[in-house]
Amino acid sequence: MGKWQRALDAAGINDPGLRDDYSRQHRQVAQYKREAVLAAQILLPTRLVPHMIAATAYMHRTDTLLDSGPLDDRKAAYARWEQEVRDSLATGTTGNPELRPLLNTIAAHPALRDRALDYLAGAVADLDFAGFVAEADYQRYLDTYSLPAFMVVATLLGPDGDQTAYRAACRTFIDASQRLDFVSDLAEDLVDGRLTIPEQTLDRHGVTRTDLEQARNLPAVRSMIADQLDQVDRTLAEARAVVGLVPPAHRPMVRCMIGLDGLTSSAARADIPALLRRSAGPAKVAALRLLGREYLRARRVNR
Repeated sequence: MGKWQRALDAAGINDPGLRDDYSRQHRQVAQYKREAVLAAQILLPTRLVPHMIAATAYMHRTDTLLDSGPLDDRKAAYARWEQEVRDSLATGTTGNPELRPLLNTIAAHPALRDRALDYLAGAVADLDFAGFVAEADYQRYLDTYSLPAFMVVATLLGPDGDQTAYRAACRTFIDASQRLDFVSDLAEDLVDGRLTIPEQTLDRHGVTRTDLEQARNLPAVRSMIADQLDQVDRTLAEARAVVGLVPPAHRPMVRCMIGLDGLTSSAARADIPALLRRSAGPAKVAALRLLGREYLRARRVNR
């Protein structure tokens, strides 16, 4: 019996059709988040892995609808999806194989129901996204979209009962992580017509959108990007407090998530001009070392 089949058993997912639904989502998620799936499988308690897959698949499906196709088509597709999700959560049943795992996972982790609805309510903010004028606009985006999206998965990692303090710590982490994504994916976003650094930040550093679109390796551009990475590193250091708020069995995974962002920030800082042409990611050797360290910690906790 394979590790995935054992995970389904541990999670109490016994119905053959439901197992097939989870397995299909497992394959799909592994295609676009292979490293995340590997980390979950070796760092988390086995019984939690299928539920993490279901939450991630739901988040990805929603995000794909927000990003794929002309705006009017996206709005219509998202409206249909939102209604279908709300109806399924209201009745507890669905004929959609993409939603059956989510409903089963919510039955096992009821707190996820409200988080799934929060994400639906805020996700429309990404449909009309046109960039930020000021830092305050970015912070509102975090509260409206980024944090609710992250909490779909993070709720499963958090403590039982009241998650108020945990949610606040997650907010700090996603502030660092989202800003890092915007910096590390700057070139890719510009190709798609999205400028994700606030206009006032550009003005403060004397940088224009054209400078970024034309990948001009100017001192002002390098200074602005370095300043963004400084903010990422400061916020990421504060976010490490979240580790102490999750159950011990989940800490290796949370430390790994924070550590990977730290490695990505270091990679971006090591070659700032390259960010004007391509995305940055953690060095593979360093990422494997991090994963190995946390795997040994996870084994000690889960013995």
